[in-house]
Parts: sequence; C-alpha cells; structure tokens
Amino acid sequence: MKIIHAKNYNDLSRKAANIISAQVIMKQNCVLGLATGSTPVGIYRQLIDWYNKGDLDFTNVVSINLDEYVGLPVNSPQSYHYFMHDTFFNHININPENIHLLDGMNPDAVYECRRYDQMINENGGIDLQLLGIGLDGHIGFNEPGAAFDLETHCVRLTESTIEANKRFFKKQEDVPRLAYTMGIKSIMQARKILLVVNGENKADILRKAFLGPVTPEVPASILQLHNSVTLVADEAALHTLL
Repeated sequence: MKIIHAKNYNDLSRKAANIISAQVIMKQNCVLGLATGSTPVGIYRQLIDWYNKGDLDFTNVVSINLDEYVGLPVNSPQSYHYFMHDTFFNHININPENIHLLDGMNPDAVYECRRYDQMINENGGIDLQLLGIGLDGHIGFNEPGAAFDLETHCVRLTESTIEANKRFFKKQEDVPRLAYTMGIKSIMQARKILLVVNGENKADILRKAFLGPVTPEVPASILQLHNSVTLVADEAALHTLL
C-alpha cells in the first residue's frame, strides 16, 4: 500500500484528484469507479476546475458508481444519482451514455444486481476505484459481516450507517433502510484502488483496517490483500496508523 500524507482536506482533495486525473490522461477511455459522500466533494471540485482550464477531457471516460439507496427516485436530492450529476457530471463533458448508476427504484433486486455486474464486465472492469471508509469499516455499503465473495447485492443498512447519513435528510426516519451496492468482490477486482480518508474520527477504524486482521467484521481490511492500493489521508486520520 502506498500512503500519501495530506496536510488538510484541501490538500487531500488535490492529491487524490491528481491521481484520478493521471489515470484519465494515461488512458482516455478509462473506467472510473466513483463514490459519493462528503469526502469526495473536494476531489470532484478539483477535477472540474482542471477540466474548465482545459487540462482534462472526459469525453471517453466511463464512470461506474459504487452504490445507491433503494426507493429514492433519481430527482431526489438525497439520491446518489442526483448527487453525482449535481456535484460532478453536470460540470464536465462526460458522455451521458458512459455514466452508470444503480437504479434504486427497481424493485427487482436480483435483476438489478445482475444487470450491474454484467455492465461492469462488458466495460472490461474498473481501472481505478475511488473509496471512502465508514466509521464501522464499511466500503461502499458493504457493512460489517458482509461476505468477501459478494458482487453487486442489496444490503440492509446498519443503525450506525443510518445515524451517520441522517445529516443528509430532514429526519432520521427518512433515511432508506436498504441500498444496492457493489460487493467486496467487485471492488477487489478493480485494477487500482484509491482510498481517501480525513478526520480524527476515522483514525481508529483506519488502524483496524490496515493493522488488524483481515475480517468481514471490518470490510475495509480486505484492502490489505489488494496489490495496488493508494491511501490519501490527512494527519488527523493517519496518526494511529504510522
């Protein structure tokens, strides 16, 4: 694992965006696995800035998102479909046909998950997967206890994840209880993984993920077995790891 130190959130965002931009420049039709949440926002802003300056071209880039809430329409501001378009896609020249997101309104979980796995395979797999990490060690929506051999599947969110995500909703009862997510197996098949972590509150789980045993109880611990992981983290998050 390669560790890149960041001084603060802005520095983290720039350094992570630089890794993604290098991938886009080296392979113009690369497949990017993208993530949502508060941590990647600065990364997407930096990529947009470089695009506006003419440094990046997303015409042939393919994007595949990690996860989506079940039951939220695409025009819901809390849906990841809305988040990705509002935060990133609407501001760059990516081909809409190259944007792939899970359909949270599809009630047929088996069909939707199989469709997504087939789409990933048809695009040749993911070149670079962007990840964050939850306080309980989840990556995507793969909660503690999730089998490492799962591909895309439907998951019941834990109370800790619901608690962490309630800030995006008017009240906690509005947070969906189910989500579709790429599985650990899907994530581990990416050729490169970029993990971004910031804040003191992530320091303990980061230590468990990379210094503790590889166990489904800490889903991110499986990243110890991937041969190309880059961790970009600020000093607050890194202090118990080094």
